[in-house]
Amino acid sequence: MRDRIITIRSGVIVDIMPANGLRAENKSPPVRHFDIIAPGFIDLQINGAGGVMFNDTPDTATLARMVAAARSGGTCHMLPTFITAPGTAYTAALDAVAAWDGPEIPGVHLEGPFLSSAKPGIHPREAIRRMNDGDVAILVAFAKSFAGRLLLTLAPEEVDPAHLETLHAAGIILFAGHSQATGSEIAKAAERGLCGVTHLFNACSQITARDPGVAGMALTDCRLVAGIIADGHHVDPVNLALAARMMKGRLCLVSDTMPTFGSAMQHFSIGERQVRLVDGRLQAGDGTLGGAHLGLDEAVRMMVSQAGISLEAALDMASGVPADILGLQDRYGRIEVGRPASLTCLDESLATQAVLVDGEMSGGEGGDTGA
Repeated sequence: MRDRIITIRSGVIVDIMPANGLRAENKSPPVRHFDIIAPGFIDLQINGAGGVMFNDTPDTATLARMVAAARSGGTCHMLPTFITAPGTAYTAALDAVAAWDGPEIPGVHLEGPFLSSAKPGIHPREAIRRMNDGDVAILVAFAKSFAGRLLLTLAPEEVDPAHLETLHAAGIILFAGHSQATGSEIAKAAERGLCGVTHLFNACSQITARDPGVAGMALTDCRLVAGIIADGHHVDPVNLALAARMMKGRLCLVSDTMPTFGSAMQHFSIGERQVRLVDGRLQAGDGTLGGAHLGLDEAVRMMVSQAGISLEAALDMASGVPADILGLQDRYGRIEVGRPASLTCLDESLATQAVLVDGEMSGGEGGDTGA
């Protein structure tokens, strides 16, 4: 949004008017000026930031550091992501998010452990396992008691179809990821509630001459949405452009960010594997990607400069689409009177200047907000 004054009271947008109109009245309250004001960015996949990893210490103190660090990349709201760990270690992540009190965290993302051992990526292969009845009971009970959203990444070919149906019926958002599924297996899973794909093109079956795989199904099946990591390392710009053009309104940007983001940290461990930051790329010793060192503002810049999509479309991928995926489109993802004032403020280079989360500003003081 440009050349507008957004008036905020009690955390809610109460007026949007032309900036020149307000200046002409000569009654302007203190105004904080920004080049671009966008709907607040929403990150559906963030593993760590600010020197902490959610898997290492899944508690509210870790969440607070992740929230603060992620704001430097424009993120207003996020799903802390707990990746594959032994047994039912994921329950600690559920408890931590349930204990969080604030709009910054509208839910939690469990990425594993119910994945394919054929597509582990950086996940500890020894902790990958099949879902059992006990897991289903835990997840369903949490979903029914939790006011937020639970996003679960799994390999659908490794999960009992009845379990998919039960999880979907409980309101859990089901994504395919770290999956070797065929196109047919994805189609059948979509009939049972699968609705998305995690980090499109990475750690999933690809398009071949005789099978679309997970990637091809995401591109062509309108029942599916997807997240994508636009950091210049995970996905070639041509494939970023391809996905953006084929998945309008169904593709969102995710950071897949790790503890190095928003900190001086240069390395950390996932299970027994050390991951290092090398020229902006997080990688294990064998070159396997270990998440990303990425803010959503940088992902937006990548989509505009390298994938050739419009700024409006890229901003929607960082806010409107993830809000739709979470079913929060009535609160977030758009700038309208009556909505919570969750805004990402950018300069002309698309770097974050400040963020507001339900009217609370990080990055500076000021009264009304102008662009």
